[in-house]
Amino acid sequence: MTGGMSSDEFRRYGKELIDWVADYYEKVESLPVTPTVQPGAIRALLPPNAPEGPEPFAEIIEDLDRVVMPGITHWQSPNWFAYFPGDSSFPAILGELVSAGLAQQGMLWSTSPATTEIESHMMDWLVDLLGLPEAWKTTGPGGGVIQMSASDSTHTALVVARQLAQQSTSLDNIVAYASSQAHSSIEKGARVAGYRHFRAIGVDDHFAMRPDLLVEAIISDRRAGLLPAFVCSAVGTTGTTAVDPVRAIGEIARSEGMWHHVDAAYAGSAMICPEFRIHQDGLELADSYVFNPHKWMFVNFDASAFYVADRRPLIETLSILPPYLQDAASQSGAVIDYRDWHVPLGRRFRALKLWFTLRSYGAEGIRTKIREHVAAARSLTAQLEGDARFELVAPTLFALVSFRHVDGDPPTDRLAARVNESGRAYLTASKLPGGSSFIRISIGQTNTTQHHVDELWTLIDEMADPA
Repeated sequence: MTGGMSSDEFRRYGKELIDWVADYYEKVESLPVTPTVQPGAIRALLPPNAPEGPEPFAEIIEDLDRVVMPGITHWQSPNWFAYFPGDSSFPAILGELVSAGLAQQGMLWSTSPATTEIESHMMDWLVDLLGLPEAWKTTGPGGGVIQMSASDSTHTALVVARQLAQQSTSLDNIVAYASSQAHSSIEKGARVAGYRHFRAIGVDDHFAMRPDLLVEAIISDRRAGLLPAFVCSAVGTTGTTAVDPVRAIGEIARSEGMWHHVDAAYAGSAMICPEFRIHQDGLELADSYVFNPHKWMFVNFDASAFYVADRRPLIETLSILPPYLQDAASQSGAVIDYRDWHVPLGRRFRALKLWFTLRSYGAEGIRTKIREHVAAARSLTAQLEGDARFELVAPTLFALVSFRHVDGDPPTDRLAARVNESGRAYLTASKLPGGSSFIRISIGQTNTTQHHVDELWTLIDEMADPA
C-alpha cells in the first residue's frame, strides 16, 4: 500500500508502542521531572516541511526518544507535586486506545448509542460513588455529561445562568460572583459568556468565601439596578484547597433566584471516601456541579464530569435543531443527545476510559489510593509543623500542603527554585492574597507513595535556609 498502515503493521507497531509506554512508566521515576531544553529546541529537531512521501513507521517511533522525550515534563512521575495531578493509569490508557480506534462521533444518540448510554451510566455510577444528590442521575430531572475541562463546564453553567437572567433584564445588567480565591476560569468564563459585571468576594482566615460579604455585594448591586445571576462555590480552591460554605451560599442563591454552581474540580474525587463528604454539605441546593476524574481519579485528560440538577434549562439554552440533526430517536424524547449539553457538536467516546478505570481499580481501590495520598500529605504537614523553619499557610484538608519559610519571601522563593532546579521533584511556588510567597505541594500522582513524599521531605530539609 502507498503510505498509511496495514492491519498487520498496526499490530506490530501497536505492540511496540505499548511496550514503549510501559517502559516509560517503569523508568519515569528516575528521570528529571522537568526538561532543560530552551525555547525552540524541539522545533529545531523537526524538518521545515512535511514529507512528500511516506516514512517508515519504525523511524517515527525512534523519534519519540529523539524529538519528543527531551521536551517532556513528566506529569506521570511519582515525584510530581506541582499544580494538581494530571493523572493517568494503564486501564485509562487502554480505554483511550479503544476510543481512538472506534473513532465515534457521539453528538446524537443515533450516531453512537453505546457512546451515549455508557457515558450516561458512568455519570450515574459517579453519583452513587461520590454521594451526590440522587436527582442528578439521568433517570431523574438532572443528569451528567463528560466535558473536556472544568473551565468548559463552568462556562456552560455561566451561559445557562445568563440565558435565564436575560428573560428579565438585559445582558448589561447581570452579575456573577465567586470567591477571590476561586479558579481564574470563573472570571474568564464570565467574560467569554458576556457578563459585564464580575465580583470577587472576600475570604476568611482559611481562604473560604464569606457569605456576609456576598450578601453585601448582592445588596449593593441590586441598589445599582443590576441583577445577581450566578454564584460559584468552590470545594477545594486551586491555591490552598479552601472549601466555601456551600450550604450558606446555596441558601443565598435560592433566596435571590441565582444560579448556584459548585466547582469541585480537584477535591470532588475525594468524595468517593465518605469521610470527606462533610465538605460538600448543601449540594442539594446547587444547580450545577463539576469535578475532574482526570485530576485525582486516575483517568487521563480530558474527562470533566459536569452535572445539572435540572437538565431542561441546559438543553433549552444550547439546543439548535437544523434538519440534519433531527431523527426519529431524538424526536421520541426517549434518548439523550449530548450535543445539547455543551458547546461542541462533535464529541469523543470519553466514557470508555472512565469505565475501564472504575472497573479495573474498583471503588475500594480508588478509595485506598486517595486515602494513601491524604495520609502522606498529613504526614508531611506534621513534619513541617515540627520544624521551626516553616509555617503552614492553610489547613491540609485533602492532599495539598501549603507552607512557607518563617523568614518570608526570599527563603521561600529560594527553596522552591532549588527543589525544582534539582530535577528530583517538582512543586509550585505561589502567592497568598496579600502577595506573600508560599509553596504548594500537591500529592496525588497515580504512583506517588509515602516513600516519594519522604524523599521530598529530605530534599526540602537539605535545601531550605536555616531560620
